[in-house]
Amino acid sequence: MESPFSNPILLVKSLSKSFGGIKALDEVSFTLHRGEVHALMGENGAGKSTLMRILMGLEKADSGEIIFDGKNLENRDQRNSLTRGISMIHQELQVVPELTVAENIFLGREDTRWLPGWLNDRGIYQKTKALLANLDVALDARTKMKNLSVAEMQMVEIAKAISHEAEVIIMDEPTSALSDKEVAVLFRVIRGLKAKGVAIVYISHKMEEIAQIADTITVLRDGKYVGTKPAAELDQKTLITMMVGRTIDSLFPKATGQKGEVVLSVKNLGIPGKFHNISFDLHAGEVLGLAGLMGAGRTEVARAIFGLDRLAEGEVFLKKEKMAIRSPEEAIRCGIGYVSEDRKGWGYVPGMSVQHSMTLSSLRDHLQRGFIDAKSERAAASQMAADLRIKTAGLFQPMRQLSGGNQQKVLVGKTLLANPEIVIFDEPTRGIDIGAKHEIYKLIQQLTERRIAVLLISSELPEILGLCDRVMVLSQGRQTAMLSGEEISQETIMQHAIQRQE
Repeated sequence: MESPFSNPILLVKSLSKSFGGIKALDEVSFTLHRGEVHALMGENGAGKSTLMRILMGLEKADSGEIIFDGKNLENRDQRNSLTRGISMIHQELQVVPELTVAENIFLGREDTRWLPGWLNDRGIYQKTKALLANLDVALDARTKMKNLSVAEMQMVEIAKAISHEAEVIIMDEPTSALSDKEVAVLFRVIRGLKAKGVAIVYISHKMEEIAQIADTITVLRDGKYVGTKPAAELDQKTLITMMVGRTIDSLFPKATGQKGEVVLSVKNLGIPGKFHNISFDLHAGEVLGLAGLMGAGRTEVARAIFGLDRLAEGEVFLKKEKMAIRSPEEAIRCGIGYVSEDRKGWGYVPGMSVQHSMTLSSLRDHLQRGFIDAKSERAAASQMAADLRIKTAGLFQPMRQLSGGNQQKVLVGKTLLANPEIVIFDEPTRGIDIGAKHEIYKLIQQLTERRIAVLLISSELPEILGLCDRVMVLSQGRQTAMLSGEEISQETIMQHAIQRQE
C-alpha cells in the first residue's frame, strides 16, 4: 500500500530465514520512510524480532535483499549497521552489570582524545548526563548497572540507542518495563527524532501505544507478511484479527468464584531504602493488584515475600502461621510461586531446554528412588506446553531460541508445575502479544477458580482494572491506598501513585 511518506530509507525485499527447519520469515517485504514511525506487529513467533535482528546484522538471511539509503546491505555485523546509521533497542536488555551507566552507553565508543590508551572518562560522563536529562531520567551516570531496576536499565538502553545519532532506530518493546510517565517522555523524544527525519521501527504489543505514536502499521503472522496500512485506518478489532487470524471478544475474562480464607498476610514489611510499613491480606481465589510508578517498590515487596531479598522488619503469615522465608526454595515449599519481571536475569538458563526449564522448580515430583523419572518429567512438561500454547520446535529446544513471549510462558509453566497456592505475577505480559496476553488472562481466571491466590504487579493499568478484585497502590516505597469495587479507576490509582511525589 502506498505510504503518505515519499522518501524511503529502507527497503526489505522477499526476506526469508529458517532455524532448524522452522521458517521464521517467509518472503517478507517491508518499506520504511524518513520521518516515519512504522509499527511492526504480530503475535510472538510472527518473525518481528528475527526481521529486526537481520536488519541489525545479528542474523544472516537465507534469501532476499535489504537496501538502505539506496545501497544493498551485505556481509555486515552489528558494528557495521551502527556505523551505517541503524541502531536498535533490544527486547532483552543488553547490559554489562559491572560497568557504569556511562560506560554501558559508550561501550566500544570510548573517548580517547587525551592520550593513546587513556580514556576521557569526563567526556562520556558529561555526554551521558545530557542524554539522561533529555529523557528526564534522574540517574547518576557513575552508577553501576547492576544496581538499577529493570525499568531504569530500559531507559539507559533507550539513551544508548539515541546516542548513536542513527538514521533508523529500531525499538523492540521499548516500554515493556516503563510506567506511563516514562512512556510519555519516550514518546516526546520519538516525536523530536521524527521531526529531524529519523525513521523509527516500533515493535510493541500495547495497542494504546500504537494508536498514539504510529504513522503506519505492518502486520506479520507466522513469519509471513499480512499487510501494511496507515495507523489511522486500523481500529483495534481489525488489527487484532490481522495479527491472530481470529477475533478476541473479551480481553479480560472475569472470574466467577468467590474469595475464600486469607492465605497470605503481611504486616509492617520493610527494607531500608526500598519500602516501609507494607501490610495486606491476600485471599484464596482473589486477584490483588499492586500498582505504582517506577521505583515505587512493587517488585521489591514481591522479592522479599519470595525470599529473594532479606526483610529487615515485619512479619509474613501463611494461613495464620508465622513464616520466616529466607530463600526461593523455602517459598516454593510453602506454596508460593513467583514469575519475575526480568525473565533473562532471574527466570531461565539460556542453554537449558524447554523441558528442563519448565520442571526446574518441581523436580522432586519426578523422582523415583533418588533419580529423575524422565518419562514423568517429559509428560508434565508436554502437558503444560500444550496448555499454555507454547510455540517450540520441541521440548528439548534451548530457551534462547524461543521468542520472548514463549520464554515468558515457559516461566509461567515452571511456576505452575510446582502446584502453588499463591502466585506472584510481576509484569506477566511484558513482551507478550495480544493473543498470548489473552491466554495469560484466562489462566489467571482459571487459577482463581481453583482457589489459588494471585498477587499481580503490572504497569499496564488496563490489566489492573480488568483483572483485579482489589488494588493496593505504592508510592516511593509506602502504601498509599487499598482500593476495591467502584473505587478502582485509572484516575484514582494515579492520584495515589503520585501522592508522595508532589
